Amino acid sequence: MEEVCKMERLVGTISRGIRCPIFRPGDDLAQIVTDSVLAAAESDGFAMRDRDVIGITESVVARVQGNFASVDDIAIDVKNKLGGGTVGVIFPILSRNRFAICLRGIAKACKKIILLLSYPSDEVGNELVSLDKIDEAGVNPYSDVLSLEKYRELFGETLHPFTGVDYVKYYGDIIREMGAEVEIIFANQAKAILNYTDCVLTCDIHTRARTKRILKTAGAKIVCGLDDILTAPVNNSGYNSQYGLLGTNKATEDSVKLFPNDCKGLVLDIQKKVFERTGKHVEVMVYGDGAFKDPQGKIWELADPVVSPAFTDGLIGTPNELKLKYLADNDFANLSGEELKAAISEKIKEKDGSSLVGNMAAQGTTPRQFIDLLGSLCDLTGGSGDKGTPVILIQGYFDDYTK
Repeated sequence: MEEVCKMERLVGTISRGIRCPIFRPGDDLAQIVTDSVLAAAESDGFAMRDRDVIGITESVVARVQGNFASVDDIAIDVKNKLGGGTVGVIFPILSRNRFAICLRGIAKACKKIILLLSYPSDEVGNELVSLDKIDEAGVNPYSDVLSLEKYRELFGETLHPFTGVDYVKYYGDIIREMGAEVEIIFANQAKAILNYTDCVLTCDIHTRARTKRILKTAGAKIVCGLDDILTAPVNNSGYNSQYGLLGTNKATEDSVKLFPNDCKGLVLDIQKKVFERTGKHVEVMVYGDGAFKDPQGKIWELADPVVSPAFTDGLIGTPNELKLKYLADNDFANLSGEELKAAISEKIKEKDGSSLVGNMAAQGTTPRQFIDLLGSLCDLTGGSGDKGTPVILIQGYFDDYTK
């Protein structure tokens, strides 16, 4: 029995934040990440294993790439693509970090902004007003279009519970400060903006393709999304060829850091460097916002266009797992102890790789993508504050009960 205990690993998935130097544009990120992970392994006395996962936050990747753009850069591209007159800016998220600096550039490019805000909350769950207050006011958010005056009459000044900001006033003030006129309306139907202007910049993230289609079908003259702005450099600015301004974060009061550009080469380079130094084949991913909902603030975290913009091929796919408690309570309800353990282990070993979707023994194992699950774990481990761990090492994730 003692010999069995020595051989059996009793710890499953471990997620470690890896401390790293402060990254600067032009740094050799692949080398620094590799050195940092292997130094942490030596310092803490753990060994690298095949199928370990190294996650690097998109923020440091974009920083090292120097992928920044100014308010002026944004303004030039917006004016070139939307004309500089009256522009409908619809469905932005409520964020000082994610959208406010982008809005400065958008407003600088336009004579007038018709700002259409979704209600009672934005796309990622930031509330302007609670559903209970919407119900009390007798408002139908699926159909009713509210003017700013009507919104204030019904709901007054509403502050975000986490930031203490009245985003309606805040966004209006930003637009005016940049020299544009502003009219604010509240609606959840994209077509509502066409009663004010036929030139539209839609700022939603995950529903953008549908919103563009609806607007074009309804007769909009010009339709762009944030993913169409800064898809190429303006005056040597940063850019993102696939996502444009989606996934940006505030860098300074006058600039943003964009989502990192093509970084497949980076993850492959780190994978290669770790193998050369350890003989272990690890998986590597760049991660952004996790994909989960905060039960208190009701905020759906995913404000980036994807959880992971680049990853090694071993992370393609979804879990294909059996629910151990289902097996214990049903198939092997008459077993216990070592017999139960052996029976469940054998059932796991019998999996042939075919999909378990629809199998009762797999119920409750939501088949999300590996990159979304692992990216969320990385985001929760690394945090967004002062932990100083922009690199995450996950071990044991691909183990099962038989390992």
